Amino acid sequence: MAETTENSSEEMILTFADFSNVSMFYINGVGEITLHSGGHNPEDRSFIRSEDLKKIFSGQSINLEHQDPSGNRFFVIGQPIYKDHTVSSAIYVMASTQSMDKSLAAVRNLLILSGIGAFLFAIGITWIMALLFSRPLILMQKATKKIAIGELETRLEIHSKDEIGDLAVAINNLASDLQRYRDTRQEFFANISHELRTPITYLKGYAKVVKNHLYETEEEKDRYLDIIYQEGIRIQHLVDDLFELAKMEEGKVSLYMDRVDLKDIITFAVQKVALKAKDKGLELVVHPSASDSIIRGDSMQVEQIVLNLLENAIRYTEQGTIQIYMRSTFDTVSFTVEDTGIGIPEDELPYIFDRFYRVEKSRSRETGGTGLGLSIVKKLVKLQGGTIQVSSKEGIGTCFTVQFALRTMQEE
Repeated sequence: MAETTENSSEEMILTFADFSNVSMFYINGVGEITLHSGGHNPEDRSFIRSEDLKKIFSGQSINLEHQDPSGNRFFVIGQPIYKDHTVSSAIYVMASTQSMDKSLAAVRNLLILSGIGAFLFAIGITWIMALLFSRPLILMQKATKKIAIGELETRLEIHSKDEIGDLAVAINNLASDLQRYRDTRQEFFANISHELRTPITYLKGYAKVVKNHLYETEEEKDRYLDIIYQEGIRIQHLVDDLFELAKMEEGKVSLYMDRVDLKDIITFAVQKVALKAKDKGLELVVHPSASDSIIRGDSMQVEQIVLNLLENAIRYTEQGTIQIYMRSTFDTVSFTVEDTGIGIPEDELPYIFDRFYRVEKSRSRETGGTGLGLSIVKKLVKLQGGTIQVSSKEGIGTCFTVQFALRTMQEE
């Protein structure tokens, strides 16, 4: 439009300038302002510099920033106007930065508000996540404090499938084990109290009878003395078990490891318990192994293992047979004690080696043990590098298998 010579074009430029909210200065070839439009004060012409005009009339465009005396800032562009392929005049277009500054301020305020909102939102999310993650930990802390003061029935209701859930399961298992240990210990002390109270009562009563000569015949006296002797043996058995367990708990068991023939030990142990089995009408059957049965162990402790298992089998078997099997492989030797007794309920099998645990929970002095025998057996087997396994069916019988490493010729 500027390059046309029509008057209507100048009017269009003015209209365009007003519509676009810009200011325009039209400068002819001699440097005079022939046309002005817009809100900028036409008296302020400091932005029109001679060096810039030279550039424009040489065909270059310029751009600069200008601030008027009132402090208003403008972007200024100077452009040459051609006529017949030569620069005939120049035009300056000025755009106020006020609207841009307002836009930038609005954007800046928006960014500040957005930042504050994002910060508050992040704090909120962090707080919520902290609650979600810390709540299980707080519950665990409270549960462990309750367990520590003896509330062993405490359980955690956390079922997540992550590390927190695994820790909750571990705490629940710990509480369950401690509760079972406490209950079996209390039951053990009750059993021991009963087991000690009864023989002590017999000892006091029958000793008083003998001391005061309250018997009529020598046979009656001998019967009373025999009762005193048997009750003394019963107390000794309880004390021996307690003493043996205490030594094992403190790690004071001394083992004298040497070459041990398992076949000879089993034969000797069977001879020791043969009378007990005969008194109950039970048959002891040994199935020896034809191969080597030399192991490295403590002969007395290995014999104790065999005796405990045999006595256990005799105690809980009323009729039938107790069989002892021996088996050997190229690097192990094992023996199995299998009875036809009352058996062990399947849900109690995991606990029979626990201290103080008794499958027979009645306080029968005839059948009930101290709850220490199998725990002692397992510890002795482990101390000598062996393993013990058990299988049982209630009402059919129980089978214990103990396995040791075979002593080879190279180890001699």
